[in-house]
Amino acid sequence: MLERLQSLEDRYNKLNELLSDPEVISDPNKLRDYSKEQSDLEDAVVAYREYKNNQTELTDAKEMLADDLDADMMEMVKAEIDELTKRNEQLEETMKVLLLPKDPNDEKNVIMEIRAAAGGDEAALFAGDLYRMYSRFAEANRWKTEVIEAHTTGVGGFKEIIFMINGKGAFSRLKFENGAHRVQRVPETEASGRVHTSTATVAVLPEAEDVEIELNEADIRVDRFASSGPGGQSVNTTMSAVRLTHEPTGIVVSCQDEKSQIKNKEKAMKVLRARLYDKYQQEAQAEYDESRKSAVGTGDRSERIRTYNFPQNRVTDHRIGLTIQKLDQILAGKLDEFIDALLMDDQTKQLEHIGD
Repeated sequence: MLERLQSLEDRYNKLNELLSDPEVISDPNKLRDYSKEQSDLEDAVVAYREYKNNQTELTDAKEMLADDLDADMMEMVKAEIDELTKRNEQLEETMKVLLLPKDPNDEKNVIMEIRAAAGGDEAALFAGDLYRMYSRFAEANRWKTEVIEAHTTGVGGFKEIIFMINGKGAFSRLKFENGAHRVQRVPETEASGRVHTSTATVAVLPEAEDVEIELNEADIRVDRFASSGPGGQSVNTTMSAVRLTHEPTGIVVSCQDEKSQIKNKEKAMKVLRARLYDKYQQEAQAEYDESRKSAVGTGDRSERIRTYNFPQNRVTDHRIGLTIQKLDQILAGKLDEFIDALLMDDQTKQLEHIGD
C-alpha cells in the first residue's frame, strides 16, 4: 500500500510541474485533464504525507525512550507515542479507503425516475413524497433540480416523475437509492384507520456525456404531439411535446415540460442517453463475478430497499438493517445518516474483497 501511495505522490508532484508548463497552460484540454487528475489524487496524497510525518515523529519519540528521562518526561513521551500510534492506525484505514477503485460516475449529475407501483392513488401520493424528499436533499446540498417529465394524478401525486439533479458528486450520494421504496400508513380516504402498504420505484441514472454514448440519428424516431395536462386535456395547441424512440433497443422517452419543442427534445435526449448508458452498464455488470457485487444490493429496481412506517415514525433500510426513528426528518430531505451508512457498508465490502 505504501509503495502505491508513494507512486501517487510522485505523480501528484509531476502534475504540479505540468500545470506550470506554458505548453499545458495554453492547451485547455490538457489543463482540464491534468487538473482533474491532480484533484482526484489530492485526498490520498494529503493523508499519505500526514502519515509519513506522523511516522517520523513516532520514530523520534520511541528513540527518546532510550534517553535518560525523568518520570514526568517519560510519561509525556509514552502518551505521545500512544497518540501518534492511534493516529497512524486511523490514517492507514483512511488510505485504504482512498485507494479503493473510484466509481467513474460519482461526480456526475443524476437523472432520477420515480414511479408509483402497487397501491393506486396512495402509491402516487408516496411517489410525490419521495420527489419532495430528494428535492429537499438536493436543495440542502445546493444542487439544482429540474423536472424533465411529470404525469400527475387527480389526488396530487405522480404516476411518474423524471427530473435531473445538477451538482458535483450528486451520483456518489444518491446511487444507492435505486429500488422499490415501501410506505406503510393510513390513507386519508381510509375511514376505518387501517394501515395500507404501497410502493414506488426509484431509478438513479448518471447523466451520460455525448462522448460516452454515440447516438445515430437514424436510429431515433422523433414524434411530435400536443402537450396534455391531467385527465388528458390539451394545455396548448402547438406541437411542442416530443417522443423519442430508440429503435435498436426499444427505449422510449417523452418530454412535454417545456413550451419549446427544441428544449423538450434536448431534455428527452439527456434521458435517452442516461437510459442507454445505464442499460450498457447493467449488461457489463451482469458479467462480473458474484463476489464483486455490492453489499448494499444489486441495484435492481424491483428490490425492496426501504420501508417508511408512518404510525411508528420510523424508516428502515433493509440492505444494511438500519432503522431511524425520524421519518418526518427523512422526508424533509435529511438523508445523510442513511447515505453515509450505505457508503460505509459498500467501502467495507470492497475492502473485504481486496486480493480476491
